[in-house]
Amino acid sequence: MKEIKINPNAKALIFDLDGTLADTMPVHFWAYKNILIEYGIEFTPELFATLAGIPAVGTIKKLNELFGTKMNAEEVGHQKEDEYEKIMHKIKPISAVVELAKKYHGKMPMAVGTGGYNRLAWKTMNILGLDKYFDILVSGDDITHSKPHPETFLKCAGLLGVEPKNCEVFEDSVLGIQAAKSAGMMATLVTDFYEVTIGREI
Repeated sequence: MKEIKINPNAKALIFDLDGTLADTMPVHFWAYKNILIEYGIEFTPELFATLAGIPAVGTIKKLNELFGTKMNAEEVGHQKEDEYEKIMHKIKPISAVVELAKKYHGKMPMAVGTGGYNRLAWKTMNILGLDKYFDILVSGDDITHSKPHPETFLKCAGLLGVEPKNCEVFEDSVLGIQAAKSAGMMATLVTDFYEVTIGREI
């Protein structure tokens, strides 16, 4: 496993959660797959990969466009989150990134910036024992514009009291990297440091 190094200019670290600190992607994949069967959609890892970084409601809207379905995005989005919550105890940590967070805990200000719901994000942190390393978490519930808009990360920087240009963001999605760069921050793609296996059995 390659070790992730931080940028020498970084004065604060901001981590995405799903697919960055927590290997939640296989769990999200099965949650979608399990509920979309009843709408006649065969959900594949390849399809899921094209939707990375898009929150549940946005994903359902996108699937409606792709498949010509008329799912109620809010309703089915929440249905997917309920299914996710039932199986989320199967989440595993992404070791390379978690080790980095543990290494700099107490040495550098750190925050989590996620597009997920606040309650589920903290539950994920709790399952993995990460809640003791982070006090600040900005979720999809706390912002108006989701990634690739920089609002999530700018809010993290504000709460950390560190200039955006001195923050380094760790992300697994293109949208997240765009959000970090739009915020004027340093950005590191973590998928180079672990094996992605979205469709694995959980």
